[in-house]
Amino acid sequence: MRLDAKIPAGPLPQKWEAHRSHLQLVSPTNKRRYRIIVVGTGLAGASAAASLGELGYQVESVCFQDSARRAHSIAAQGGINAAKNYRNDGDSVERLFYDTIKGGDFRSREANVYRLAQISNAIIDQCVAQGVPFAREYSGYLANRSFGGAQVSRTFYARGQTGQQLLLGAYQALMRQVDAKTVTLHPRTEMLDLVVIDGHAKGIVVRDLVTGRVSPFAADAVVLASGGYSTVYYLSTNAKGCNVTATFRAYKRGALFANPCYTQIHPTCIPPSGQHQSKLTLMSESLRNDGRVWVPKQPGDRRLPPQVPPAERDYFLERKYPSYGNLAPRDIASRSAKQVCDEGYGVGPGGQGVYLDFAEAIARLGEPVINERYGNLFQMYEQITGENPYLTPMRIYPAPHYAMGGLWVDYHLMSNLPGLYAIGEANFSDHGANRLGASALMQGLADGYFILPYTIGDYLSTVTPSSVRTEHPAFTDATQEVTQRTQRLISIRGQRSPDAFHRELGTLMWDQCGMTRSEHGLKQALARISQLRAEFWKDLKVVGAAQQLNQALEQAGRVADFLEFAELVCLDALHRQESCGGHFRVEHQTPDGEAKRDDSNFAYVAAWQYQGDGQPPTLHKEPLVFEQVQLAQRSYK
Repeated sequence: MRLDAKIPAGPLPQKWEAHRSHLQLVSPTNKRRYRIIVVGTGLAGASAAASLGELGYQVESVCFQDSARRAHSIAAQGGINAAKNYRNDGDSVERLFYDTIKGGDFRSREANVYRLAQISNAIIDQCVAQGVPFAREYSGYLANRSFGGAQVSRTFYARGQTGQQLLLGAYQALMRQVDAKTVTLHPRTEMLDLVVIDGHAKGIVVRDLVTGRVSPFAADAVVLASGGYSTVYYLSTNAKGCNVTATFRAYKRGALFANPCYTQIHPTCIPPSGQHQSKLTLMSESLRNDGRVWVPKQPGDRRLPPQVPPAERDYFLERKYPSYGNLAPRDIASRSAKQVCDEGYGVGPGGQGVYLDFAEAIARLGEPVINERYGNLFQMYEQITGENPYLTPMRIYPAPHYAMGGLWVDYHLMSNLPGLYAIGEANFSDHGANRLGASALMQGLADGYFILPYTIGDYLSTVTPSSVRTEHPAFTDATQEVTQRTQRLISIRGQRSPDAFHRELGTLMWDQCGMTRSEHGLKQALARISQLRAEFWKDLKVVGAAQQLNQALEQAGRVADFLEFAELVCLDALHRQESCGGHFRVEHQTPDGEAKRDDSNFAYVAAWQYQGDGQPPTLHKEPLVFEQVQLAQRSYK
């Protein structure tokens, strides 16, 4: 299979504008004849559905939550990047582009990243026009703060609620189109299969999560905006309902899955506290603007933080990365925190934590300023831990957070299956092997508001509108397969709950394919996952029936997909014999413990093709060509 990324010719800064001017168009009167399905209502999905509805397309918007505004984008707390240079500190589109390429450890597609940097400024203008309450300086300009991997302040924010506020802006745009009847919203509806006819995506099969009814939806194009898959680790910063099902079912229908091993570990999370937990809580990376990360210099030191004098503290990020300090990129900060804990310097129960200390910032700025910047985050931390971070440092530890891998897409955000698009975290396109903080919101809104509405018309102009209906045999077959799979899950009548299998899988993935990976550990994981999957289909217990609200059944289907998808993640990690960004193979590191890339052999996108149950997937490679960036060993020292 030849992977054509459809990257336009010409100089990098002119590619998008020139290409956009030559895309095929659909006339306004014809747009009303085309139907588009958008799966997911987070920032990418809501902005795409709203924009497509505004253009006049008929849009079916699907989400498994009870309300579109409950999508997981609300959990992105810290901010959104843009190159407006309000601080006059030297920022530019070119600098944002380079920081993003470097942050992804030179495993991103240049053209996509440059386009993202170009669009970033328009995103802020769009959100301000929607009424998003960004923080402002006394002068009236929007305020900025710093995030990891950058030496400029380019992150726009709304206290610690940026994702929520941006989502409310996209949600109101979406609901305006619902009222205008260009968008039909289907909450509590989960996509369980993709329908492909003559090689083109023509619809989906869904299950109504309240009634259990399985039904098909037909469309001229399908857009997946279903988020990432870090819940494969069970404990993650993602909501418990986040899953890989939509993209994985598309993969099993022929869509290529790219770079699945590129998962991000966030350094600033509340440490696990026991077996009762089903998820972990993220403390925004923005806290590292004013909080200093440290551990005692003596291993096993159990004194309370105020009892440890500054001379006996190791501010290890500032020591190791003096140019960036506490704002080192996420993958580097996470590995550094794990290293000091593994060496016995960790704090808190089990030594699984490091301090994030605001005492100096409070003394310098005053408590009211810190409260204005981070008050809701401090309240959340105190409610969860019972500790007041104004008086004692937060305890943090790395946790699975974001997925850089996703469905392979070209420059138009279309997969190798014509008519199937993937946007936001559901695709692989913009972040390489590591995502810089505050870039997820930027990509989701860029894809939904400013890229997909242009590129999807280029495909639809070649398609006869509404040429396929749900009476087609492909819809009947896919609906039957979903129904049979659902009945099979219920009929096993074993002893173990879906949650028990998920927890075991997550522990295995965290231990062998988490922050650090090795050939031996990955092979062990692959062997155990195969066994665990066999146990799942023999000993699963799902209570209740299919034709009703049944959350155990929902979870069972998602865990079944995770058990297959986990193999793909480990296989990708095993084949990539290098370290880059969030993919850290212990066999491939520099003498000082940093990631060691192998540009000669692995400067490509790994796109995997499903070959059937029990068969190894086929690897396809898209070489990464760098026109403007010089490949270099990444350094933040």
